[in-house]
This record gives sequence, structure tokens and C-alpha cells, in this order.
Amino acid sequence: MPATPLLNLGYMSGTMHATTQFNTDYHSMLLQSKGLLDGETDFIANLANLSAIIWMNMPAINWCGFYIKKQQQLVLGPFQGKPACIRIEMGKGVCGTAAAKASTQIVDDVHQFPGHIACDSASNSEIVLPILQNGDVIAVLDIDSPLLQRFNQQDGLELQKVVNVLQQTL
Repeated sequence: MPATPLLNLGYMSGTMHATTQFNTDYHSMLLQSKGLLDGETDFIANLANLSAIIWMNMPAINWCGFYIKKQQQLVLGPFQGKPACIRIEMGKGVCGTAAAKASTQIVDDVHQFPGHIACDSASNSEIVLPILQNGDVIAVLDIDSPLLQRFNQQDGLELQKVVNVLQQTL
């Protein structure tokens, strides 16, 4: 069942702001993730299914997908949304920072993030979670929203559970 947003949008300088929390059904998202990834070891297939699950269950997002680490770059992997930047240098932008630091990045306003890479000018906030194998970053999960302040710490904690399901398949 798709999540229903509890949404109140305000407009400031033409930019949408999230002023209430969203009702993302993380329990359903987690169950779907476990069901689809159980027993499947193909990394790309699992990334494709996870991007679809998140896209279907998370309100107020305009891009969801993965970047896979190859040498010192992140290369576009399976995603949902508009075409995206293909390569991101480690340490650059929100994705590269998450990968370089091996830590979740939650950015309320990407336009204020030093070195932000604008793949889609409609994106205003972002959350990026690293995907680890044996303690090393091998990819990142990237989710963008047209709303400012769309993501919070609870989103990070719940999405980490979905990332953990993926990491168990590695």
C-alpha cells in the first residue's frame, strides 16, 4: 500500500517547504524488501527492486536510486526518476561525501551544501546512505525531494533497516 503524505506545503520564494511529517509506511517497505531480496544475490537486481520499493512507498520524492563505487568514483546504478548524473567523484556533493565519510548525510537544503551537484534543479533536499560490504563502502542509496527539509533522522534510521536487508545479501 503506498504511503500517504500528511502534507502541508508552504511557498517561500517559489520553493516548497515540508511543514509536517510524512506518513511513510516503513514497516511495509521493510517487509517488501525482505520478500524480494530473500535468497537473491544479484547486486544489480536487488538495487533495481529496492529503488522501485522506495519509490512506491515514500511520498514527496522526485528521485531514488543507487550509485555504485568503481575505483574513486560513484557510477550511476538502478534508479527511479529523471535521468541523472552518471559519475560523481568521491568526496564531491552529497553522495560523494556520504561515500567518503561512510556515513548517512541528511541535507535540508541542497543549495546550501558546499559542492552540491545539481543533477535535477527541482531537488531541494536529499538523504544519502552508504552501503557497506566488509566495512567498505561499495555504493550509496540516494533519495531526493523537491521539498526543503523533507528528510529527518527517523527517515535515516528506517532507511538504514532497508539498507541492512540489502547488505545481508552481499
